[in-house]
Amino acid sequence: MHYWMPGAALALALVFLNLPPTAADRLKLAVSTLFLPLFGLNRSIQAVADEASYGLLTRSTLIREVERLQRENQQLKLAAAQTADALAENSRLRTALGWQGRGSWKGRAARVIGREPTTWWRSVLIDYGSLQGAQVNQTVMTPEGLVGRIRSVQPTFSQVALIGDPECGVSVVINETREPGTILEARSATLSDGMVTMRTLQHSVTAMAGQSVTTLGNGGVFPKGIPVGQIIDTRSVDGGLSTEARLKLGAQLNRLEEVWVLTP
Repeated sequence: MHYWMPGAALALALVFLNLPPTAADRLKLAVSTLFLPLFGLNRSIQAVADEASYGLLTRSTLIREVERLQRENQQLKLAAAQTADALAENSRLRTALGWQGRGSWKGRAARVIGREPTTWWRSVLIDYGSLQGAQVNQTVMTPEGLVGRIRSVQPTFSQVALIGDPECGVSVVINETREPGTILEARSATLSDGMVTMRTLQHSVTAMAGQSVTTLGNGGVFPKGIPVGQIIDTRSVDGGLSTEARLKLGAQLNRLEEVWVLTP
């Protein structure tokens, strides 16, 4: 009974294949026009179904969904902030590791974990204590320059006296002239401006702005050649017997996060 249907379809296909190109294009357009309303109807039905499903949600359900999305958004922001901080820390540590590989000192990385309330600009606490081998007077620095020395040691942390603290005397030398000097006790908050004062052992006529200063190496605490800072300006003191120079420290003491403790 239905045997004629395949035959009719085959006949129509043969007719379609033998049509001239222009006629074939017109036939395709006519057929697609016939089916467009069906496609439109299908999309309309789907839209109505979606709206109906949203309409069935209760107000409390919608509120919970909004709150969930807000929490996810906050978590994503936190993750992004943590990622940015990790990238910055990685950059700092890569720089430090590169410095350690080039230098002649051996060091152990430590994190700054706090500051003493009464001497917040003169000392910091690091997560390196006697259980890890910390000892009093070990040198603390960053790749940019000297930070200070370990003043006291506890089992899990140590206190570091920073440059400018009266307990952190540093003998230094001007690299360009080889004139020795000492770092004086800071008269103001060292961390606020990153400056310390150096006094030469005798009046200097060659010390000038732009020259670099490193540790002298005597005294048995700080090894020779650790960068300290750069001279900003100089002035004559003690009736011309000595010269004082303001130094811009290489290490940013107000932004310390990781430091290196030099080991024997």
